[in-house]
Amino acid sequence: MTDAISASPTPASNSAQVNSPARVLIASLVGTTIEFFDFYVYATAAVLVFPHLFFPASDSNAATLQSLVTFSIAFFARPIGAVVFGHFGDRIGRKATLVAALMTMGLSTVLIGMLPGYDAIGIAAPLLLALCRFGQGLGLGLGGEWGGAVLLATENAPPGKRSWYAMFPQLGAPIGFILSSGFFLILAETMSNEDFLDYGWRIPFIASLALVAVGLYVRLKIAETPEFRKAVEKHERVAVPIEVVFRGHLRSLILGTFIAVATFVLFYLMTVFTLSWGTTPLERGGLGYTREQFLVVQLVGVVFFGLTIPLSGWLSDLYSRRTILTLTTIAIAIFGFFYATLLTSGLTGAFLCSIIGLALMGFTYGPIGAALAAPFPTMVRYTGASMTFNLGGIFGASLAPYIATWLATHYSLDYVGYYLAASAVISLVCIRLSGREEV
Repeated sequence: MTDAISASPTPASNSAQVNSPARVLIASLVGTTIEFFDFYVYATAAVLVFPHLFFPASDSNAATLQSLVTFSIAFFARPIGAVVFGHFGDRIGRKATLVAALMTMGLSTVLIGMLPGYDAIGIAAPLLLALCRFGQGLGLGLGGEWGGAVLLATENAPPGKRSWYAMFPQLGAPIGFILSSGFFLILAETMSNEDFLDYGWRIPFIASLALVAVGLYVRLKIAETPEFRKAVEKHERVAVPIEVVFRGHLRSLILGTFIAVATFVLFYLMTVFTLSWGTTPLERGGLGYTREQFLVVQLVGVVFFGLTIPLSGWLSDLYSRRTILTLTTIAIAIFGFFYATLLTSGLTGAFLCSIIGLALMGFTYGPIGAALAAPFPTMVRYTGASMTFNLGGIFGASLAPYIATWLATHYSLDYVGYYLAASAVISLVCIRLSGREEV
C-alpha cells in the first residue's frame, strides 16, 4: 500500500486538541439523529403523501409502488456518497468531511419540502422529487455521514469499549425515528387531512434546517480523531482510498455487505413496508388502520429499538460482536416465520410484531457499526466502512419495501416473512465465514 502514500501535511487546526468522551459521543450522535430524522420523514411521506401529490392518481397501488421506487433511489446514490465522502474523510480528516456531509443533507431535505406537486407541474414533479432524493442519498442518505460518525466514536474509544462507543451513532436511528414519527403524529392530530396534504407534510422537511444548524455547531467544536492524526504523522494516508479497499480488502467488503443485509431488510420492512401495509384500506388487501393508529404502533416499537441498542453494545464488548450478531440473526430468521401471523392478529398483534421486530433491530444495529469498520486499517477505514454499509443498503434496503409490497399483493403477507428469513440466512452465512478479527 505504500506506493499510494501521500505526503500531504498534517491538518493544522485542532491537532493538539483532545476530545472529551461526552463531546465525542454527542457529536457522533447528533449528526446521525438529524440524518435519520430526514430519512424517516421522507420514508413516512413516501407512504402517506407522495403517492397522492407526486404521481398520477389513476391507480393508487401503482402510485404507492412508484413512490417507493423514489425511496429506493437514495440507496443507489449512497455508495457514490461513500466513495466521495470516504475519499475526503481518509484524505483530509473525519471532522471536515462530517461537516460537509451534514450541509449537503440539509439542502436536499429542505428542497423536498418546497416542491410543487404533480397537479401543478406535471411529470416534472416526480422527476424533481427523484433528483432531491438522489441528493439525500449522496450527502445525507448515510453515504457520507454514517461512516464518519462511527469512526469519530470508535477512533476515540478506550480499549475494550469500541462496541459501546460505536453504538452511540446508532442511537440516532430510534431518536430520529421518534422525532419524525412524532412530528407526523402531531400534524395528523392537529390538522385536517386536506390541510396535511396541502402544506402540513412540508413542515418537517423545512424544519430539519434548524436541526442541521445545531448539528453543525456541535461538529465544529470537535477535534480530529487521535487515530487519524497518528496516521497523518506516520505518512500513512493513501492517494486513492477506494482503490486500496478494492485491491487489498475486497473480501472484507463483500462479507461486510452481506452481513448487513438482514439488518437493512428487517428495518425497512418494520418501518416503511409495515406502515404502508398497515394503513392500506381493507378493500385493497391491507390492514385498514388509520395513520394515527399505526404511527403509535411504530413509535412503541421504536422505544424498544432504542433500548436494545445500548444493551447490544454492552453485550458485544462483554462477549463479542460476532456472538451477538450470530444469535440475533438466528432470531431474525425465526421471527420471519411469525411476522405475518403477528401483524394480522389485531392491534395487539401489530404492537407485538412492532416490539419484537424493532427490538431485534436494536440487537443487530448496535454492534454493526463497529463490526463493519473493524476489518479496515485507519488510512482507508472511512471509505471501507461507508462502502460496506451502503452496499448493504442497496442489497438489503433499497427495494425492500417495493419487494415486500409486491410479494404481499401477488402472494400473501407470509411471503414477506419468508423474504426476511432468507435475508437472515444470507447474513448468518457471511458472519460465520468472517474471522473473529473481521467482525
